[in-house]
Formats: sequence, C-alpha cells, structure tokens
Amino acid sequence: MTLAFTMLHSPVGPLKLVANDAGLVAILWPDDDPRRVRLGPLAADDHHPILVETARQLAEYFARTRTRFDIPLDFQGTDFQKSVWRALLAIPFGETRNYAAIAREVGRPAAVRAVGAANGRNPISIVAPCHRVIGSSGALTGFAGGLKAKEFLLRLEGSREAA
Repeated sequence: MTLAFTMLHSPVGPLKLVANDAGLVAILWPDDDPRRVRLGPLAADDHHPILVETARQLAEYFARTRTRFDIPLDFQGTDFQKSVWRALLAIPFGETRNYAAIAREVGRPAAVRAVGAANGRNPISIVAPCHRVIGSSGALTGFAGGLKAKEFLLRLEGSREAA
C-alpha cells in the first residue's frame, strides 16, 4: 500500500508527514536514518486530510496555542513498541519522564534499555512526544531530530529554561 506524504516547514526544520487512510504513520526528520522507521512506497499528497490536519495542529503547537494533538494515529511496530509509544502519549505537555518511569508504566520495570530502543524508533515524533523522555540524571539523551531540536521542543513547552 502506498502511503501519502507532505513536507512541513517548521522551526525545527523540514518535517516529512506520512499517513495512510487510518491515520498518521510517521513524522520524519531531515537526516532521519531510513532504517529507524521503515515505510513502504510514498506518494506526495498535499491534500490528504490527515496530513492537512496534522500540519494545522503542528503549526498551532509551534505557535504555542496547542498543547494536545487530536489526530488519528496508526502506529506500525511490535506490541511492546506500541505500548511504549502509547505511554509517550500520556506524558503531559511541559513535563518529562525518564526511561525507567516509562518501563514501569508499561509493566516492564527491568526493560529500561528496551524502552530506550522503542523510544528511539518512535515513528511519530512530536505528536507522540519522545522528546519528553530524558535521562535519569535530567540530561538530554538521543533524539532522531538531534539534541538541538529536542531542547527546542522542551523549551517551547516550558520544561527547560533557556540557556
């Protein structure tokens, strides 16, 4: 099945939005490793309703007028990955969690590294806010969009002070 995509210019750089008829499938970064989120064939479609709505809501988010997204999501991954990604959706705007907290939330407290790996493969960045997951020391950890983008998103949400 061919997936629809459009490009969104944002304060964190160009984002590739990808959807099918069921929901948003991915938000990809400019230098995203193609192995991180595996997708089938893509076709440009600037009028796909889910992509149009995603672009609108992301614009509101970047303008600081939206704190929650209301977009149908179609996560593609293992059951464990999906449980981690659903846990990300529960992290409130402006708050952060560490990997151990997410591991406890998904009922696998010893699976901190597996949670980190699933977080790193989150296909729907920003909307499923993997940027809100930080190291147990409070340090920023890996992010597909890069640590500058992660810090920008956290500052946008008010969970980190400007340097």
